[in-house]
Amino acid sequence: MKLNYYLIFLFSLVLIDLSTELRILFDHFTFSSLYFAIGKNPLAFFILLSYPYLYKKLIK
Repeated sequence: MKLNYYLIFLFSLVLIDLSTELRILFDHFTFSSLYFAIGKNPLAFFILLSYPYLYKKLIK
């Protein structure tokens, strides 16, 4: 299996960016906190949701 450093770097940056929001969501999940987390970081959530597609396209 080919190791893609771009995807690892991208995923780590997204997790660093979302670390505070993810901690709040894991501690006390509410739909309001989810709404504001997505509203504050829409690009990071988009990359997180499109990660399987990127993985499939870049590994080929």
